[in-house]
Amino acid sequence: MAKLVYATISSLDGYVADGSGSFDWAAPDEEVHAFINELVRPVGTHLYGRRTYDVMVAWETMDVGPEPAVIGDFAAIWRAANKVVYSKTRDSVASARTTLAREFAPDAVRRAKASESRDLSIGGPTLAAEAFKAGLVDECHLFVVPMIVGGGTRALPDGVRQRLELEAERQFASGIIYLRYRIAR
Repeated sequence: MAKLVYATISSLDGYVADGSGSFDWAAPDEEVHAFINELVRPVGTHLYGRRTYDVMVAWETMDVGPEPAVIGDFAAIWRAANKVVYSKTRDSVASARTTLAREFAPDAVRRAKASESRDLSIGGPTLAAEAFKAGLVDECHLFVVPMIVGGGTRALPDGVRQRLELEAERQFASGIIYLRYRIAR
C-alpha cells in the first residue's frame, strides 16, 4: 500500500509564497536539494494543482548540462515519475507521463494508494488542503526556511485539525529545518 505524502518548503511563518506570489526566498541549496532528491526518488506519482504544475513542468525540458549534479538528478527523477494535474482551466499538459483531471477525486486517490507499490506525493497547498480534508495525507514533510514573509499562500490548510507525530528532523547548514510528520490515525 502506498502513502500519500505532502512535502513543501515554507517560510517560518508558514507560507509557500509571499504576498506578491514570489517564492525565490525558498530555493534550496545543493545540500537541501540532494536531500529532497532522496525523498522524491521513491515517489511513483505526483499529484499537482495547476499552479504547482506550471512551476514544475520546467523540469521536463530544462537544460541541466550547466547546472550542479543535484539539478540533473532531480530532473531525471521528475521525468521518470507519473504526474496527474488537476485543473479546470488547462486543456493539455506539456510533459510526458502526465494525465489531466478536471477535479480532485478522493476515491480515485484512495484506490491509487491501495493499488500502487510506490508512494504518491501531492504538490500545491490548495490541492493538498483537499487531500487533508478528505483524510488522505499520510505524511507531511516540511522544509522550514529561516525567513518571515508576513503573508501570502499558506503551506497548511485552514479548517483542518489533525494530530501529527514527529518521525524525523534535520537541520541543514543553511538554517533550513526539515520535519517529517506522520498523520496520527
